[in-house]
Amino acid sequence: MKNHLDDNKPIFLQIKEQLEDSIINDTIKAGERVPSTNEFAAFYKINPATAAKGINELVTEDILYKRRGVGMFVTENAKDILIEKRKQTFYENFILPLKEEAKKLRISETDLMKMMGSVKSSMKSP
Repeated sequence: MKNHLDDNKPIFLQIKEQLEDSIINDTIKAGERVPSTNEFAAFYKINPATAAKGINELVTEDILYKRRGVGMFVTENAKDILIEKRKQTFYENFILPLKEEAKKLRISETDLMKMMGSVKSSMKSP
């Protein structure tokens, strides 16, 4: 868990995103238990209902499932679901605006791809 929360974003979303990130980067794996609402509440000194809201959204999205009396656990397909969701968000938030700006600047798709290739090759380690 992060040591602090950001004041610029709703707390329940930050908790949800923390769990999503932990699943994507394999800190929490399929079948593993996630921190409870009470654990989040105690750690961040927040209302358990706030933590529950973020966790319940992940249940609705089939990322987590509840085992009565035991806790919340990561579903088998959680990582794949999250990666696909993030890819779509990446496309909408970055690729589409990039293409629109390129169009305004009269940068052809070929030139744009060349630019992307040069970025890719400059990111490689020597």
